Amino acid sequence: MITIERAHIEDAQKLVEAKINAFRDEVSLYGSGPPEYDSIDNQTKAIEFGYYYKIMEDEKLIGGMGVYDKGDHHFRIGSIFVDIDYQNRAIGTRAMEFIDKEFPKVKKWTLETPYLSFRNHHFYEKFGFVKMGQTEAEPERNGFYLFLYEKAK
Repeated sequence: MITIERAHIEDAQKLVEAKINAFRDEVSLYGSGPPEYDSIDNQTKAIEFGYYYKIMEDEKLIGGMGVYDKGDHHFRIGSIFVDIDYQNRAIGTRAMEFIDKEFPKVKKWTLETPYLSFRNHHFYEKFGFVKMGQTEAEPERNGFYLFLYEKAK
C-alpha cells in the first residue's frame, strides 16, 4: 500500500538513497543529477524549510517530494521522485493528487524539469501545467537547461 506522509530529519538518509536511484537515468543522460541531489545536508534543509513528504510502500521509503510556499498563494514543486525500481506504477500520479488535496488554496504552481525529460513533460502537462520558458544553458554542464512550467487555478 502506498502512503504519503510528512518527512522528518531522520528520513534524510533514506530520502537521499531513493533520490539517487530515482535520478539514475538522468545522471546517465546528462552526466550529473540535480545540484546537491545526493547531499544529506541539502535534504535536511529541504525537510526543515518546506513541506517535504516521503512516499512509502508499506514500511519502505521509495520516494519523496518537496513543496515550497513562494507567497501570495504561489507554491513551487521542488521535486517529485520515485526510486527507479518503483516507477511506472502511477505513484507520481498519486503524489500529484495528494498535492492538489493538501494545498487546495494555491492559485499558482510552478516547477522546473530537465529539457530532455520527455516523460516528465508529458506527466506535468497531463496535470494542467504549461511550459512557460526555459533557463539559460549551463556551459559547465554540457549545455544543460530546464523547462519552466506553470499551472494557474
